[in-house]
Amino acid sequence: VQLQASGGGLVQPGGSLRLSCEVSALPSNSWAIGWFRQAPGKEREGVSAISRTDSSTYYADSVKGRFTIYRDNAKNTVYLQMNSLKPEDTAVYYCAAATRKYGSSSYADNLDPFLYGIWGQGTQVTVSS
Repeated sequence: VQLQASGGGLVQPGGSLRLSCEVSALPSNSWAIGWFRQAPGKEREGVSAISRTDSSTYYADSVKGRFTIYRDNAKNTVYLQMNSLKPEDTAVYYCAAATRKYGSSSYADNLDPFLYGIWGQGTQVTVSS
């Protein structure tokens, strides 16, 4: 099982970046791929996720309208297109595969790090002038 994240870098405020998460050999119980981020001194937070069954997408309020998650099944890759970047988007970004579920489901579950049991390495995104 492997998730390989890439695409981070330094960008000016208002700029764009596209992160890639190459996915291989996920277990059959994996139900979503998500992007998370962690800034220094802060907890890891969910940014966006895409269902593996019906491609439904989920976004944190802080990135709605600016970030888009999508996947290319032929390339086994999930992308996070990030536009209108702000300094507060600066963080290490991780992709992960969801493998756990609560008894009931909600929108927030898709962005809950606890439900993601397989993690890739992070890629640094820095938004600064």
